[in-house]
Amino acid sequence: MNRKVRTLVRGVFLALALSAVFSASASAAPSWNFAGKALEGKETIMGGAFESGLTLPGLTTKCENFLYKLTIENSGGTGKGSLTEMPLYNCTTSSKFCTVKTIGAEALPYASHLSTVSASNYIVIEGVKVAILYAGELCSLGGTTARVTGSAGGLLDNVAETATFNAASFSATKTELKALGGKAEWTGVFPTEAFEWHREQALTVS
Repeated sequence: MNRKVRTLVRGVFLALALSAVFSASASAAPSWNFAGKALEGKETIMGGAFESGLTLPGLTTKCENFLYKLTIENSGGTGKGSLTEMPLYNCTTSSKFCTVKTIGAEALPYASHLSTVSASNYIVIEGVKVAILYAGELCSLGGTTARVTGSAGGLLDNVAETATFNAASFSATKTELKALGGKAEWTGVFPTEAFEWHREQALTVS
């Protein structure tokens, strides 16, 4: 094998090696951590927003108490979870004519996973389905059950230990919610902490 051929072969092997390194880096997924160490086994975390809003075509619904309960684990190198509970309380609308008769999550649990986009970490919740029954004689949606369906992406903040859902986090994660034949927007900031084996330990994602 002459020098030119050897140089070409080495160049090919080097390119393949670098490609493998970059591919591994690109496919690396974030994981759940407590006190700086990767979570082993499972843990239950809970998040609650003091106020969260859901805007449907023509109407915004806000809930003073919006909670979620998530069982999390690291599986296959990626942080994953199962949202098992999502109670909503004290919900009102932006219209003086419309009230919220009932509201609740359907078809639980919802699968979730962690994702990194442009160096920021997100939680993505799939298969969301929330039913809202509106009431009011003069309410245009009175007697109508609006079903909010789709997926939701929230930005994770390691310092504040929060998950923030808004238009920017949905755009970054390419997630979307729909209702009444149009797009639905969800906003809320959820402080989150562990409630089983890792109580009072710092929850981070990396």
